[in-house]
Amino acid sequence: MDAVPDSSGDPQGSSADWTPWFARSESDSGTAGENAEAPSHGWAGDSGDDGASGPRTKGRGRRSGKGRSRDNRGGRGQRSTGTDRGWLPDGPDEGSPAAAAPQADPEAVARAICLRLLTMAPKTRAQLAEALRKRDVPDEAAQTVLDRFSELGLINDEAFAEAWVDSRHHGRGLARRALAAELRHRGVDSETVNEAVERLDPDQEAETARRLVDRKLASTRNLDSQTRTRRLAGMLARKGYPSGLAFRVIKEALEQEGVEVEEDYP
Repeated sequence: MDAVPDSSGDPQGSSADWTPWFARSESDSGTAGENAEAPSHGWAGDSGDDGASGPRTKGRGRRSGKGRSRDNRGGRGQRSTGTDRGWLPDGPDEGSPAAAAPQADPEAVARAICLRLLTMAPKTRAQLAEALRKRDVPDEAAQTVLDRFSELGLINDEAFAEAWVDSRHHGRGLARRALAAELRHRGVDSETVNEAVERLDPDQEAETARRLVDRKLASTRNLDSQTRTRRLAGMLARKGYPSGLAFRVIKEALEQEGVEVEEDYP
């Protein structure tokens, strides 16, 4: 059988000297196999001597580019501040496009603030005036707006005080003394406060005190009479009830349970 010539024209020799490519040893492949470069898999930390150091351990390296810090992610690691947009915490920065806009009308600003606050909940005139002062609205503009709102009935301290007394007495069981303190704290004048709390009937106030005592009485039955009296009286005092009314109501409630109360208390 004739030898098949290769591409260079040299005969391959006999079949005894020829071996398939897949059966050749690494030493028979020549220097071309030794000098071949291993393909790069893009793993950071791999050395160029992988062929000599043994098989690569999977999953131990880090992909290139994953070790970037938050500060180098195109600005995603830092919050933008107001100064980046030309604004300072107390207003536009001088020279910025926002500062070039025309100044808002102080009265328009005051009207917007008052309307927003009144939409949330009823407010007294003093509360609205304080809100305008905190927002640096000029006093003249604030007074003009507040007077106009009073003329329109949007601000009415008398109606506010009456509604406050009715709501807080029936909802929280507060007596006249506590109600008067809350109204004064909200800037209602003393005359308006007195008129509002005087509308609360004394009999209604006493009935509310009895209801509060009855509600608390069950949780004190394992205590002695003096301790029960002291705790019930403290609860009524925090709600603004006078000591005389409180003791009378407490004594009535305890006597209904067969408990004797000292006459000299408080």
